Amino acid sequence: MAADPRNPVTETFLPPPPDGTGGPRERAAANGVETARAEGAAPFVRTCVRAVATELPGGVWPAEAQPSPEPLLLPDAAVPVDALPRLLVSHGCWYPSVDPDGRHVAFVCDRTGVPQLWTGPLGGDDVHLLDADPHPVVEVSWSPDGQWIAYTTAPGGGEHTRVLCVRPDGTGRRILAGGEPGGSAHLGCWTHDGSALAVTVAGTPRGPAARDGRTALLTAPSHPPAAAGDPAAAAEPLPRTLSAYLVTPDGSAAPVLLASERDAASLRVCDVSRDGRLVLLRRGPRGRREALVVRTHDLRVTCEMPVADGDPWIGAFTPDARLLWLRSDHAREHAALYAVTLDRQGRRLSLSVAAERDDSGLELLALDRDGRSAVLSWNVRGVSELEVAAPTAPDNAGPSRAVPLPHEVVTKVAVTPDPDAPVVALSGSLRRPGVWWLPQGTALRTPWSSRDEDVAPGSHPPVRPVPMRPVARDGLDLGGWYYRAPGRPPTEPAPCVLHLHGGPEEQERPVFDPLYHELLGRGLDVFAPDVRGSSGYGRSFVDADLGRGRFAAIDDVADCASHAVLEGPADPHRLAVMGHSYGGYLVMASLVWHPYLFRTGVPVCGISDFTTFFAGTEPWLARSAAYKYGHPERDRELLHELSPMSRIDALRVPVLAVHGEHDSNVPPGESEQFVRAARERGVEAQLLVLRDEGHDFRRADSLRTFRRTAADWIQRHLAD
Repeated sequence: MAADPRNPVTETFLPPPPDGTGGPRERAAANGVETARAEGAAPFVRTCVRAVATELPGGVWPAEAQPSPEPLLLPDAAVPVDALPRLLVSHGCWYPSVDPDGRHVAFVCDRTGVPQLWTGPLGGDDVHLLDADPHPVVEVSWSPDGQWIAYTTAPGGGEHTRVLCVRPDGTGRRILAGGEPGGSAHLGCWTHDGSALAVTVAGTPRGPAARDGRTALLTAPSHPPAAAGDPAAAAEPLPRTLSAYLVTPDGSAAPVLLASERDAASLRVCDVSRDGRLVLLRRGPRGRREALVVRTHDLRVTCEMPVADGDPWIGAFTPDARLLWLRSDHAREHAALYAVTLDRQGRRLSLSVAAERDDSGLELLALDRDGRSAVLSWNVRGVSELEVAAPTAPDNAGPSRAVPLPHEVVTKVAVTPDPDAPVVALSGSLRRPGVWWLPQGTALRTPWSSRDEDVAPGSHPPVRPVPMRPVARDGLDLGGWYYRAPGRPPTEPAPCVLHLHGGPEEQERPVFDPLYHELLGRGLDVFAPDVRGSSGYGRSFVDADLGRGRFAAIDDVADCASHAVLEGPADPHRLAVMGHSYGGYLVMASLVWHPYLFRTGVPVCGISDFTTFFAGTEPWLARSAAYKYGHPERDRELLHELSPMSRIDALRVPVLAVHGEHDSNVPPGESEQFVRAARERGVEAQLLVLRDEGHDFRRADSLRTFRRTAADWIQRHLAD
């Protein structure tokens, strides 16, 4: 399939700026109208209406909170399954959340071609589509009282998300936060009685400073912000503010502000103690995440502790809030289960490790609603190991029981009323993502998850990869997985595609990837390595690419290619490289640092120039990226050296760049300028822009177009 016929080299796609008017309650207050809360508001919500902005670390004054979210009632969008025009036999189900009775599950499923919100019984196939809108669903959470299902969608496939809720029967659908133009919202936890939901509202900088090509502020100013009308205010770029609120799904009470932080990279409410005294927050840029305990009566931070990257649901309080369980890599290589004892004010009394492993990290932690048990998922060189524990003391997770898994990787854990019967989302090299029930260690696939035999109907069987352990030129041990094209003799040299994951902190896992399946079906081997900076190998490995270590990561790509040739069956004369996000950056970098190693490259949503990236990306991502890549002002020379555009004259091989139309994390201009520069130098280059997609491609038709276009391109350029 040919690339998109448009020539978007001079066109960028950015969300419209907000109008700055706030919601109805703010407009009423501005006009002197006092708004009242409805009778019957949740008790916890009523106790906190006097809250002010939390003074989070790194700021010297309380942040100005974003306007509180306003619920917006929507038409019901539930559709009977038999009324749907097309259902995919080979589909995925993931991100399960279980109702209080443990009998029904809300989950994300792409059987219509778009990830949408569904419900179904654990033991039956009577599934229901609760929201038929075409906006991809990202996260799901069933309220503890069973009355509501909250979920996050990405309108237009872009990066700005909104939080909605709906009744389990599909009625009462409404937007809770993120419905304003240019705004975004993220899902937090429910209060334990189900009366309120935590949401984080992200404010987009307003005015011309938002996207005028200047670098975003990356540190909190050391002085109060300029007053309105002050000439300094017009010259100062406006930092983005994140504000966390408690909202009632039916709008019966005014939203309650829990925390607000200017120039923030992330802010999520992970738990609220049962008595409403304390809140657990996760904040900070990647590589520097923190857990904060906040006292609700005055919104003071009483406890801080570093926590691991990865899954944002970092822990929870015990029922009496005297103990906090956390997934953290504090002062260690791999994340472990920590127990933090607290006094009545939420201050830390002691810290201890309750469960740990020497060579692997705790990847997922789920605690049941009564605090009686915990489900722990460990990442062992890319493969998950699951266990159910009964925490008994701060320094002891209690007796544990290993739970056998039918497939390699756990992506989500949902607890049920039975501590020995968790529900998990599983992925594996031989199946599509599915939801499984594990009562007493017995693995039961839910009837609405696709069968293993339906993983790829009408094509070749899926391929189980084998682990590879390359060694970098400086002696650092790397990792990865090698997929051999079916039907090819074991020793016959084969054309090979190196696929580089994003992050950089992501990790290659042995799961079925339709892109790999497409390439393997064309007779192309696939090697998916973990270069330095990847997760799963310890904190030192993640940090090994910081600063000038980025040059070593670029060399890792070449070393992995050499390993695939010398130790594996890859043909040294028929190598290609492709990757997404940070992997897309590495593709561009590899093509200009090692111009004769690969025959072609396919960078997907990759950074080509750090100066233009920092000027155009989302402010929260700029803050995180500065820690990983370098500060756009203090490290300007280093970032110039690391930018593929600074060495574009070395490019020698054809390039197919791919980008999502609405990508605001890595704006499409990054691919556009690389393609334009290649063409100006006489190098074959094309750009495929996927409509209604952002940084991550989610729609079945877009993914199909991407896979086939990329495979056609690589196959043509690796032909004998």
